[in-house]
Amino acid sequence: MTGLTEQQRAFLQQYGYDAELQQRWRDDVAAGRLSKATNAVTGDLLAPPAGTLHKLPGTTTKAAKELERLGRDAIGKGELGVVVLNGGMATRFGGVVKGVVPVLGKERSFLALCVEDCARMQRATGGSVPLYLMNSFATDTATKQHFAVHDNFGQAEADLEHFTQFVQLRMTQRGELFHLQDGGISPYGPGHGDFAPAFRRCGALQRFLARGGKYLLVRNVDNLGARIDPVILGHHIQSKCQATVELAPKWPEDVGGSPFRYLGRTQLIEQIRYPSDFDPSVVDVFNTNTFLFSAAAIDRDFDLGWYFVEKTVETKKVVQIEHLIGELTAHVDTNFLQVRRSGRNTRFLPMKTPEDLNAAREEIAEMYDAPADG
Repeated sequence: MTGLTEQQRAFLQQYGYDAELQQRWRDDVAAGRLSKATNAVTGDLLAPPAGTLHKLPGTTTKAAKELERLGRDAIGKGELGVVVLNGGMATRFGGVVKGVVPVLGKERSFLALCVEDCARMQRATGGSVPLYLMNSFATDTATKQHFAVHDNFGQAEADLEHFTQFVQLRMTQRGELFHLQDGGISPYGPGHGDFAPAFRRCGALQRFLARGGKYLLVRNVDNLGARIDPVILGHHIQSKCQATVELAPKWPEDVGGSPFRYLGRTQLIEQIRYPSDFDPSVVDVFNTNTFLFSAAAIDRDFDLGWYFVEKTVETKKVVQIEHLIGELTAHVDTNFLQVRRSGRNTRFLPMKTPEDLNAAREEIAEMYDAPADG
């Protein structure tokens, strides 16, 4: 941590800063070994083979009822946990901590609705559903205060755990550490690829397994459609795969990765990795960043790629290096499942701006407050 003050060192160490990794990135950016060009895949991206992408059976079918039974039984046994990706600074929300923003009324924030979802399933099945929040250095304090003020929204202390993703430092285009106008450092969270190593390093994964946990629903804090669904959990269990990826039908304005056949296996490839001349329309679904993982399968190290991302800070172009949770699909057996993105049972309802939230409030209220079907 050469050139940093004692206060800066203490802050960075608190969030797992890796000085050796940072130095390697600095060298690689300076030498051109990390750049926008090096993000691109080095082989062909092909459409997944027929039968690789699955859909749920009709809701009234015998097959759907069996999937629901499998999922409900697992939840009733306490085998499901929920991980909410709650990092970032929500720049399009005015730089506030998005999870604490009110969604329905003054009290029901994004995070409050996550707790409500766990409580809904606990009432329906009789099993406990622990909630794990992956905060960042920028969201951790505000998130914990939000829960403290609201008595954890009724979530039992034993079923709530905060952990943090890691922190690294932004660089200039030449690979030097970037400094703010006041001379300070510019930290950031290096992507949701932090989930598996951070969850494991803090001991939360081991504690979840020790209490009999088997499956983890991992979702973005701002995707209000990504609620617990016993049918989808049942599909994951029945697939006998180590991960399930939720895919949504792709609309023309959508930005995001998709599943492709690459290097001999079907895996998620994010848009940042597409070659400049690649036409991604060969696949008509995209990654919603909602996953189910068999917990034991992520109890190991993964060699995820690191990718070059440009941002603007104080009107200057800066570089940050990130990794991606979807790249776990290159390492574990994966079930690709197309889900709904319309209607009350949509699985994909992300709120990226205050305008998105204002426009969707009636739909959100119907999703969270209407009586359950059946």
